[in-house]
Amino acid sequence: MKRLLKISALFLALPISVLTNCSLRASADSTAGIVLSTKCQGGYNINIWRNYTSGELLYRATNPNGNLSLGKGTSKATEGVRVYKFRNGIYEYWVWDGTLDNPQSGTLEVYKNNRILMRRNCRKS
Repeated sequence: MKRLLKISALFLALPISVLTNCSLRASADSTAGIVLSTKCQGGYNINIWRNYTSGELLYRATNPNGNLSLGKGTSKATEGVRVYKFRNGIYEYWVWDGTLDNPQSGTLEVYKNNRILMRRNCRKS
């Protein structure tokens, strides 16, 4: 009987957790304004937000592997192009706002322990 209850609870909890995780959107609330929105190769959609009160930069991404939300980003103009940087443990996410050749394009770069793992071309949306 206890085993049946455990199995029933598992089958009930599994769809709820899947629905909850699938329904969560990678977006900021009304306390932040969008700074940059890009669509990148491989289904990566990146949004950079700035908190109205604190000025904190927020990273919100959706991709085939799931959603990622990060805070405490930095922004710096480098060689005429702005780059937004965010850290999550040993990973760093760099979002380039434009290129020298095309201000409507950009790049997403992911680093692990200061070594590049992934680079995707992006376009502003």
